[in-house]
Amino acid sequence: QVQLSESGGRLVQAGDSLRLSCAASGRTASIGVMGWFRQAPGNEREFVAAINWSNFRLSYADSVKGRFTISRNIAKNTVYLQMNSLKPEDTAVYYCAGDRSSIVSPEPLRYDYWGQGTQVTVSS
Repeated sequence: QVQLSESGGRLVQAGDSLRLSCAASGRTASIGVMGWFRQAPGNEREFVAAINWSNFRLSYADSVKGRFTISRNIAKNTVYLQMNSLKPEDTAVYYCAGDRSSIVSPEPLRYDYWGQGTQVTVSS
């Protein structure tokens, strides 16, 4: 089993930057892809970004391209989401997810492991 723990969410102003972290523990060798998703009140969970743990392949949602950057530190079993130029519409609970496959996918149903989420609130 894999446990994921997010951190870094807080209240910021529009235009600010924020970095989220997700630490993985347990059977981390089973992880092929790590992703970030977000869910705003009344909305479905949506894909933000994902990274293949070994070949660096990346994927981003169109809404965050050019503003968000996903990266990972294998030695620390940690994935990061650097968020720049934040907008009020980025307000959501951000979830870290892990997939045992090596396919970088935006589909939340593909992911096997989930963290508890961290709240990001962007004020205008």
